[in-house]
Amino acid sequence: MSTNKTILITGVGGGIGRGCVHHFSEKGWCVIGVDRSDFGEGFPKNGHFIKADISHPDSVEQIFQEVLNFRPTLDALVNNAAVQVAKPLVETTVEEWDSVMASNLRSVFLFVKLAYPLLKMNGGAIVNVSSVHAIQTSANIAAYAASKGGLLALTRALAIEFAPDNIRVNAILPGAVDTPMLRAGLGRGHVGHGDMQERLDNLARKTVIGRVGTPEEIAHAIYFLADNEQSSFMTGQALVVDGGATARLSTE
Repeated sequence: MSTNKTILITGVGGGIGRGCVHHFSEKGWCVIGVDRSDFGEGFPKNGHFIKADISHPDSVEQIFQEVLNFRPTLDALVNNAAVQVAKPLVETTVEEWDSVMASNLRSVFLFVKLAYPLLKMNGGAIVNVSSVHAIQTSANIAAYAASKGGLLALTRALAIEFAPDNIRVNAILPGAVDTPMLRAGLGRGHVGHGDMQERLDNLARKTVIGRVGTPEEIAHAIYFLADNEQSSFMTGQALVVDGGATARLSTE
């Protein structure tokens, strides 16, 4: 299968990013992936991997030089890369706060600015990976929640600005998904007690469906938002994919 479509995905080294790389590639898209860590084996042969840190503006400029050398246009951009600091706000340093904002929010601003002319050519789509923490959050994760809430507001603003250019902009809000980031958060005691499996099981019981999500499930939802045939009349929206966790009253 070949669609001749090209997508740029950030944070491809993590669980959701890897899921997106494989799913879009299976659908025939040419994938350009970015991560500050090596991807390892398995990156699509017809794609292109760029090792870079998106939190630095100079790196973003270099990334797009490489993107342009590989493909002249983009059909979709997935802003997925993120970092998380799980600690009380009063213990969070200025450096940690700035690091979260640079990786999770400023990077999207920079990527969108540089991707805009490439997306405008064919009328593309932008999918921002926010989080349920943008709408309902927990203790000791304030910087991450603030960055994801800002990303939701940015998504709406971009949708309005880019609509005349036929560029759709939507956000996806994943809930608990079995990724290295989730496991790292659980390991720091962010949610629950006991060993890792016990903490995952406790988290799973808090969703309506009764389990945590998989990266592949989030990748499918991102594909829906990125594909102009499937979600052509959607822009400025927030798609929550959380196993029903935010549907239940906390007092229940």
